[in-house]
Amino acid sequence: MKGSIFSKRVSSPSRHSSASASPSSTPSCSSHQSFSETMMEENLDLAEVIITASAIDAHRHQEFSSLFVDDRREARKFLDAVNSLQHAMHYYVKLSSGSDKLVRAQNLMQIAIKRLEKEFHLILSANRKNLDSESVSCRSSRASARSSVSDYYYHEDEISDEGEESTSTTPPRTPPRGENAEADLAMADLRNIADCMIASGYGRECVNIYKLVRKSIIDETLYYLGVEKLSQHQMQKMEWSVLEQKIKTWLHAVKIAVKTLFCGERILCDIVFSSSEKIAESCFTEISKDAALRLFSFPEVFGRCKKILSPEKMFRTLDLFEAISDLWPDIESIFSHESAAAVRIEAEAALVKLGESVRIILTQFEAAIQKDSSKTPAGGGVHPLTRYVMNYLVFLADYSGAVSVIIADWSVAAETPLPQAYFSSPTSALADDPCVAAITTRLAWLILVLLCKLDGKAVKYNDVALSYLFLANNLNYVVSKVRNSKLGLLMGAEWISENRAKVSKYLSNYQRMGWSKVMAALPEEPTAEISPEQVTDCFEQFNAAFEEAYKKQTSWVIPDPKLRDDMKISLAKRIVPSYRMFYNKHRDDYARRFRFGTDSIVRYVPEDLSNYLSDLFFAASSDNDTSVSSSPLHVQFDS
Repeated sequence: MKGSIFSKRVSSPSRHSSASASPSSTPSCSSHQSFSETMMEENLDLAEVIITASAIDAHRHQEFSSLFVDDRREARKFLDAVNSLQHAMHYYVKLSSGSDKLVRAQNLMQIAIKRLEKEFHLILSANRKNLDSESVSCRSSRASARSSVSDYYYHEDEISDEGEESTSTTPPRTPPRGENAEADLAMADLRNIADCMIASGYGRECVNIYKLVRKSIIDETLYYLGVEKLSQHQMQKMEWSVLEQKIKTWLHAVKIAVKTLFCGERILCDIVFSSSEKIAESCFTEISKDAALRLFSFPEVFGRCKKILSPEKMFRTLDLFEAISDLWPDIESIFSHESAAAVRIEAEAALVKLGESVRIILTQFEAAIQKDSSKTPAGGGVHPLTRYVMNYLVFLADYSGAVSVIIADWSVAAETPLPQAYFSSPTSALADDPCVAAITTRLAWLILVLLCKLDGKAVKYNDVALSYLFLANNLNYVVSKVRNSKLGLLMGAEWISENRAKVSKYLSNYQRMGWSKVMAALPEEPTAEISPEQVTDCFEQFNAAFEEAYKKQTSWVIPDPKLRDDMKISLAKRIVPSYRMFYNKHRDDYARRFRFGTDSIVRYVPEDLSNYLSDLFFAASSDNDTSVSSSPLHVQFDS
């Protein structure tokens, strides 16, 4: 018999040529031996009657009827007979390995095992629906599952029909009731047969039948879940849209496979082969190992593909990483024994490869930002690069758990030439967690890389005021994205506050540079007494400066509605009140010269200025996009 985990069959003349030593011939021993031999002969005779009556060959021309139906007394008697037969074989082999009675008992055992194999296969096949992985895996734990099935066994202190104590563990006469009654009863029957066959030395035969039926169920289930075994070459040649669909299929399948399929099969194995933990583990490994390796080879091969090394593929890579990480406790529990170590190794290898790919993609993403050469928007609005990067980081923040694990020991400072001061992590409510601090530092660094790139783009504007407006728009967009997403929790309120202050500073500089001539055209004291010539000069300078600023800035934009309204109000407060006081002071004194028209000295009443300012900064494009794929992409990524 191969495999040390299975019980050895009782020796027979065909297997051993030497006989056991004969027992002592003292009178007391002879008397005891005579009594025991008589008992064994009676047990052997009774077992022969029961076993031969249920022999498969005896019912060759009849429709097979299982012993494990209705009240199932016949099944109980049959299993008791097999157990008694096994005891008799042990007794006779001690007397003489060439005993005729031993040969007779062994022949009967062959007949009995043939019947048990048939019963075992029939119960497994007939209860494929009752023993589906979903129903079995609903048990709270393997221990509780074993306990529930054990409720349907007779124990040593129970009394049999004949009024005698029963020493066997056999099925109940009355089927159990309840939601899982049929499944529990089937598992109880399978467990009884397995116990009997293992005790009789036929554990391997029992496992082979079990494996034949249950392995096919696992393979079929994975097939219907859409799990495929793909090579790296196949993935590399596959269109991304096709591969992405396969990823979605796998993500749906892996949770069912681990939590339902493999978990249910592990529970069922533990119950059926509860008499031997080693047999249960070996059996589960044999039926599940190939399928589990096929399942986890998909993300492992995907992680090795060059096809995925681009920022747009990052999120599918993280989906795969998250799926395995979330299921890791279940994977470790279900495939805990050493014989299934290959499954854990394959799943762990998938995590490593996917993590390496994420790091490479993040490095490429940073390099793509730094290399971007796209033009700045003419009106100083939000740059497509800003939209793309921030939408990307918003999505990335949703995977903060997975990314934190991947980059936990990945230093930013070691890879860049900038001063150490640039690498301090923003203070947030989650900053005490080292993993969170790692992703916060990385995200803060990527935002800083973006802002530095935007600084370089701002200097390309010929107008300094427009440069400041561009910086204000883009930093405001960055802050808004951070504040309104999970990035806000990671970056913290202090980071948001500091950068909102920078937005205000940029806007202040814009006002100062963009409207300084307009505000300088009026006297510091608008109501002060000045000469008619000075009044004329003031109006002419104001008209020219306002028209120049307005004409120039009609194409400038502030996409954020609130920021746009705030800026209009701020400009109106700085310009209109001073102009109104100056206008009201000198309007009556020089009424004759205040003709309105293109050639007049006074071209605007105060209300006109407010109307003109209210027409400024309207954006032509929408900034409501939150999808990375739909954002205007002006970044060329390496593949």
